[in-house]
Amino acid sequence: MNEDKIKGQWKQITGKIKEHWGKLTDDDLKVAEGNSEHLEGVLQERYGIARDEAKKQVKEFHDSL
Repeated sequence: MNEDKIKGQWKQITGKIKEHWGKLTDDDLKVAEGNSEHLEGVLQERYGIARDEAKKQVKEFHDSL
């Protein structure tokens, strides 16, 4: 699923994101609003992972949709 489609379906996808990354809050997702780079940054903060790992996880999540 490409990023434009994710932005269009953000509200439906947020439930799946919260299941996948339970530490993310509604506020985190509201601010991200379909922006992969912002989501990567939030993952880095919440999970204490490197940027490359966050980017990899977001890509894998996108590919699974």
